[in-house]
Amino acid sequence: MFKCRSAREINSTFPEQAPKMHSTFASCVIAAVFVAVALADHHCHEEADACHKLSEPNAEFALTLYKKLDAHTAAGKNIFYSPISISAALSMVSSGARGDTRSQLMSTLGYAALNQTQVDDGYEHFFHVLEHHQTNQQLDVGNIVAVGTGFQPSQQFVADIKRHYVGELLNVDFANPEEAAAQMNKLIASKTHDKIKDMVKDLDPGTVMMLLNYVYFRGQWQHPFEANLTSKEDFHVDESTTVQVDMMKRTGRYDIYGDNQNHTTVVRLPYKGNSSMIIVLPDEGKMKEVEDGFTMERFQHWTQSFFKNNVDLSLPKFSISAEASLKQILQELGVTDAFSVAADFSGLSEDIKLKVSKVSHQAVLSVDETGTEAAGTTTIEFERMSLLESFKLKLNRPFLVFIVDSSTETILFMGKINNPTAL
Repeated sequence: MFKCRSAREINSTFPEQAPKMHSTFASCVIAAVFVAVALADHHCHEEADACHKLSEPNAEFALTLYKKLDAHTAAGKNIFYSPISISAALSMVSSGARGDTRSQLMSTLGYAALNQTQVDDGYEHFFHVLEHHQTNQQLDVGNIVAVGTGFQPSQQFVADIKRHYVGELLNVDFANPEEAAAQMNKLIASKTHDKIKDMVKDLDPGTVMMLLNYVYFRGQWQHPFEANLTSKEDFHVDESTTVQVDMMKRTGRYDIYGDNQNHTTVVRLPYKGNSSMIIVLPDEGKMKEVEDGFTMERFQHWTQSFFKNNVDLSLPKFSISAEASLKQILQELGVTDAFSVAADFSGLSEDIKLKVSKVSHQAVLSVDETGTEAAGTTTIEFERMSLLESFKLKLNRPFLVFIVDSSTETILFMGKINNPTAL
């Protein structure tokens, strides 16, 4: 969430935890808050090329952000976020920025070799591709520009957000903070199917504008787990902490790769549609080593090295919610002017000098056995027998998780599950 308001002390806000749902879902909201600064005296190949131009820098930014979030997160806490949501929201901010403010945003996002028009076009095509790849899955991505009473953002900025970022305008009276928060929370809840509620709170009456980006994903396993095989088992959070989880089980053919040199096993669990969950399970005691050596080149190596094999898979059923204030992290990454009186958002408003006061993010993830029974059909899976030895993959210790959209080569969500029972 991004907010704008008069130059006062900025306090971070965090949303409440979202409730569970059936089948796999992931949802997130990022908000940016702009404030007025008080100054003393002063679908074709063209589409594919456009959005794929962003996929590599977005992946690198996702990893950079993960390492920063990990450093700012207490040991044993879950990490889960949507890198594409954060990238899209910051790109909207960049479209209204000028000078060094824009340069810092573009550099941090990995877009230094691109201009703003290329970035805007890339996101326009990205949203268009997602809209036309909804078969057997639900993936809703969009942006909301909440504009305070009496504040008029640049018509060009509003037009660009609507055209390139599937943006919609919402008129809000920030002078009545409780009413404004309730209005925006109601809209966020509707966009995320009630999975994220009460994200906006403690609004400053001096806020003039907020940018909200949301991503909601609901997918059904291509090969669902049988609920009657789920049983209570131990999950080892760390050497001294063990929790009980509902462990789902399934034996079948999956894309899998064992990277012995880098102490990890990687498996892909496909959803119906164009998305899949990729799980990285480090060997016992090797999580930090895997994280320290983790690069996008290594991730690509893993996914390019997959081979089909029989897998005895055990995966915990879980529902988690993770929150983060990103202001300090973004400042550490080089986005400094946007939060200070040096901010130049003249592309957003020439009349009022603005700065970003806070950037907040919340994401929720729920995983269970549910498949495709709702259609009233029964699927029987026939598999070629393999003479290869079956992999036994039991996720009973912390693991990394990625939800990836293949049509746009985008990491929609990623994180680390340290404790499946922590809400």
